[in-house]
Amino acid sequence: MSTLPPITNNPDVRYLGRVLGDVIRAYGGDKLYERTEAIRSASVERHRGNHDARPDAELGTLDLDETLDFVRGFMLFSMLANLAEDRQGIAAEEGADLAAALARLEAAGIGRDQVMALLGNGLIAPVLTAHPTEVRRKSMIDHRNRIAQLMAMRDRGVEATPDGDQVDEAIVRQVALLWQTRVLRRERLYVVDEVDTALSYLRDVFLPVIPALYQRWDRAMGERVPAFLRPGSWIGGDRDGNPFVTADSLRTALAKAAQAVLGYYLDQLHAMGAELSISAGHATVDAGVLELAEASGDVAESRSDEPYRRALSGIYARVAATYRQLTGQPAPRPGHLAGEPYPDPAALRADLVTIARPLGADGGGLLGTGGAIGRLIRAVEVFGFHLATLDLRQNSAVHEQVVAEMLAKAGVCDDYTALGEEARVMLLRQELATPRPLTSRFAHYSEDTASELAIVQAAADAHAAYGPACIRQYIVSMTKSVSDLLEVHLLLKEVGLYQPANGEAASAAVMAVPLFETIEDLEAAPAIMTEWFAIPEVRAIARARGHQEVMIGYSDSNKDGGYLTSTWQLSRASTALRPVFEAAGVGMQLFHGRGGAVGRGGGSSFAAIRAQPPGTVQGRIRITEQGEVIAGKYGTRESATTNLEAMASATLLASLEPAHLSNGDNATFAAAMDRLSDAAFRAYRGLVYETEDFRTFFRQMTPIAEIAGLKIGSRPASRKKSDAIEDLRAIPWVFSWAQARVMLPGWYGVGQAIAGFEDRALLKDMAQGWPLFAATLANMEMVLAKSDMGIAERYAGLVEDAALRDHVFGRIRDGWRQTHDGLLEVTGQAHLLEKHAALDASIRLRLPYIEPLNLLQIELMKRHRAGEDDERVRHGILLSINAIATALRNSG
Repeated sequence: MSTLPPITNNPDVRYLGRVLGDVIRAYGGDKLYERTEAIRSASVERHRGNHDARPDAELGTLDLDETLDFVRGFMLFSMLANLAEDRQGIAAEEGADLAAALARLEAAGIGRDQVMALLGNGLIAPVLTAHPTEVRRKSMIDHRNRIAQLMAMRDRGVEATPDGDQVDEAIVRQVALLWQTRVLRRERLYVVDEVDTALSYLRDVFLPVIPALYQRWDRAMGERVPAFLRPGSWIGGDRDGNPFVTADSLRTALAKAAQAVLGYYLDQLHAMGAELSISAGHATVDAGVLELAEASGDVAESRSDEPYRRALSGIYARVAATYRQLTGQPAPRPGHLAGEPYPDPAALRADLVTIARPLGADGGGLLGTGGAIGRLIRAVEVFGFHLATLDLRQNSAVHEQVVAEMLAKAGVCDDYTALGEEARVMLLRQELATPRPLTSRFAHYSEDTASELAIVQAAADAHAAYGPACIRQYIVSMTKSVSDLLEVHLLLKEVGLYQPANGEAASAAVMAVPLFETIEDLEAAPAIMTEWFAIPEVRAIARARGHQEVMIGYSDSNKDGGYLTSTWQLSRASTALRPVFEAAGVGMQLFHGRGGAVGRGGGSSFAAIRAQPPGTVQGRIRITEQGEVIAGKYGTRESATTNLEAMASATLLASLEPAHLSNGDNATFAAAMDRLSDAAFRAYRGLVYETEDFRTFFRQMTPIAEIAGLKIGSRPASRKKSDAIEDLRAIPWVFSWAQARVMLPGWYGVGQAIAGFEDRALLKDMAQGWPLFAATLANMEMVLAKSDMGIAERYAGLVEDAALRDHVFGRIRDGWRQTHDGLLEVTGQAHLLEKHAALDASIRLRLPYIEPLNLLQIELMKRHRAGEDDERVRHGILLSINAIATALRNSG
């Protein structure tokens, strides 16, 4: 048994922990502070190896009110520790910046011209989704971010804020406000709340950060790089399983986004108007600038010799008019000039370029486009009038029923659902070949059909208002066949977003995107895409566009087949799709549906992108960013800069860097992975789907029922009214196992697979030389380090049937031990995270603060399930869920 290295807190953790202690003493009193400190000390001692320390005994002295305060205190410590670690750069990865990527590529003989060619057709898109794993209220996150800003001032030696407050006192004030801020939401989140939360990140972080990043990349490349990094969103357009997303919520999301981005442009123009005080008496003024100045209507005598200011006044007036036209509201700072709305972002960009070009031409380029106007031009390129591209998503089963009703009402086909796949495809292609609409305003449609038709009409209206970049993808969940995609085209045709061939090739302004989620779906993906491209009009549309997107789902494939099988099948599907796209002459764009927890595809984006199979990235990749990950990666401008650059750098390396492995090694490693995956799949399915009463064990051991009381999302936890594992959404499945410290979706089955694999030397070679296997093991290692079978056994005590409890938990515990030992053997380590000292210290720092929360949660769950109706018991459970999730960081 190896001796674990001592943990050294970073200075920020010690400082913020001391501030929090002072706040607890000031507001909770000496008694609460001393009891909290006694529990903390006992738990820390226990984790240092002193088994006489008994934090559970100390916990037993708390009454319910003290319990609630104690849980809040430990949750806030974890939140502040997260902040401290983020500031110290623990989340940053070596070499995960564009300069390092360019150096690696240059060393491999890949020049800047190849990089520019890739970026010219590239797309990197972090896509924000409303998946409910963020347990913290926005108010808590806001206070946390203010503390981060104050700590940055403290780093610089600044003693007072711009408002005159002492920095240390201001930090104490923010921590005190955190202590007195309600942790839990009282009301269920609505779609508009989720829209507002996402907009706060897009407006406050993405809008200023992305243009600044491009400025840095322009310098690194020595020329202006194409606009390849563009954010996306699902929020307001993702209807799969969420009945609350409607045409109204889609319109609301789009209007709010336009309001945010146009408001930002107005602010930037106002600031530039104050700055560009260039007088015609001291500078030669370009004819284009003079033309804009004359057309502005700005006749103020004080600005008569300042053409740049007058030109900007006119641009400002036109943006204000655009704001009014698209949002239905006056601009926040309307201005005194009248202007015609801009027809599209390109027209606004053209006017800005007219101003920027002469600034860069005179004086040796001292006022070139690297400044504020250059950043604004870049912002208009990236964000347009829509801010973030909004995806539509719906389940294929819904489309099937809607199309069946449309065809029946139009007298085309009485029972579409009774047709086989070949007959469906033939019928849909016939309908898509004619401009005749199927629907009639005189017909009566069911509520579901009317809702879906209203959605596509809202999308068509959005294209007309904001431009085609506002909605580009329509994702089809549970895609099983080509007809599932053609049905989307039929819906789009009703509103003009699909145009049949009429002397020219057919066109689709919105791309139908298949989502392959289960293991079976991933295996079928290449065959379905082969059939898709075999349709001439489809292939022509994809070639004209230049690419076709395929989305692959991490969460449901994991729940279906376990961690290792999911990881491998996702990689195999990506590899198998590549020749399908090459044969069709179409570029491949993969959309990775990753979650925050390892069981849902979480972990390092940098490592995950670099571990993609050769030839599958091609400079184009989209990745979902969900729940708590959004705040963790994009909560501040500094963290957003780090993470966006890591995503861009990894994409360049994955697309251009020579393959790490020879064909022989690839074949050997793939064959080994097939065997490992098969064994892991059998072990996982045997436990989760083939063990009698496993669902009962799961629902009694974990706080799955209690998690439903957290108002953290707008959609239900299950797809159907059922307690079957198959019908449970992946998020509560992973979340529940994390709370109980089992983390089963992130490792189960791997230990059995390694134990049954005789060639250990080959596994060690794979861990050293294959990025996919290395990343898979690294993510699993983090999960194992956060799990605790001793704590898990206490949760298992909640299972009423002792025989069921002992049988199932025994298998879980044995599987964990096999996985733990197998991982250490394969990676050549004496203990978990031996080769990752910073992450090891980060996790071990938290463990003494998580264990008491787990113990309290178990006790409160016992009381709640026994029928105790004190509201403080229920509240305490929800608080503990919040606190444990905060401490684990990637629990959902």
